[in-house]
Amino acid sequence: MIRVLNTFFGLGLLRPAPGTWGSAGAIVLGVAIDRYLGFPALVLATILVTCLGFLTCRAALADRPGEDPSEIVIDEVAGQWLALLFPAFAFWQRGLEDWAVTAYPGWVAAFLFFRLFDIWKPWLVGRADRRDDWKGVMLDDLWAGLFAGIAVIIAAGIAHGVLMR
Repeated sequence: MIRVLNTFFGLGLLRPAPGTWGSAGAIVLGVAIDRYLGFPALVLATILVTCLGFLTCRAALADRPGEDPSEIVIDEVAGQWLALLFPAFAFWQRGLEDWAVTAYPGWVAAFLFFRLFDIWKPWLVGRADRRDDWKGVMLDDLWAGLFAGIAVIIAAGIAHGVLMR
């Protein structure tokens, strides 16, 4: 069961770029959760997958310090959903239920910014990645998700505030 969760039901076994496959699957599922169950459900799912990620990474990597196997993508799911929470909250706050279809740049930007920060690993993302332990496996993606979410909001503000004038 740990392997099933860590590979996010096999997405981490896809090649090439299992992290991108994990992120793409997370976007599809995250948008579906938000659309059909609502923003609060996405928040709960993000908390749940983050907690599960810490537990399953600890179990899988306890005797393998320094390893971050590419097939473990539950960390990408947690980080990607964290990034997705930012545009989802903005639309939920405004009462827009079907934002994922009509305002697709929000989730596309969340995906692209998350992949950028996850691959580039600036500042706190890189520091967490260099921990070389099971906590670092999760933390670098959570930092990348946080930075991606902030970048989405800044990009939306520029696009809708500055560029639209």
